[in-house]
Amino acid sequence: MTTLGQTIPAMPVRDAAAAVAFYRDRLGFEVVHQEDGFAVLRRDGAQLHLWQAGDESWRDRAALSDRPVSSGAESFIAGTASCRIEVEGVEDLYEELRPKEVLHQVSRDGVSETDFGSREFATLDQDGNLISFFEWVS
Repeated sequence: MTTLGQTIPAMPVRDAAAAVAFYRDRLGFEVVHQEDGFAVLRRDGAQLHLWQAGDESWRDRAALSDRPVSSGAESFIAGTASCRIEVEGVEDLYEELRPKEVLHQVSRDGVSETDFGSREFATLDQDGNLISFFEWVS
């Protein structure tokens, strides 16, 4: 029988070192591992991987139809990801993060309740990746 385990989002960022500082200092994650262009971060039971999407060579390609973008680490990928992190105490986390200027504009008025049974709010990292923190309503 097959059983799936933990899901770990891998977020593309333009500058891994700058992103590590952002996630550590503004979102409260600890750095578990860091090397050039890659990092593993954790906060309580949540884990994130950051990888540097810093390939700028696509900008110099004369005709994209002749030479398609294909490295997989092009800089334009940074800021296109999202993930959802389940929390206990979503209101407390909201109050912790509110003064750190990381909230998505849809969450600036507080935690919202969804039609599908969660209370949540959204944040953005320095590249524009969306991180939603949610708690199931019992």
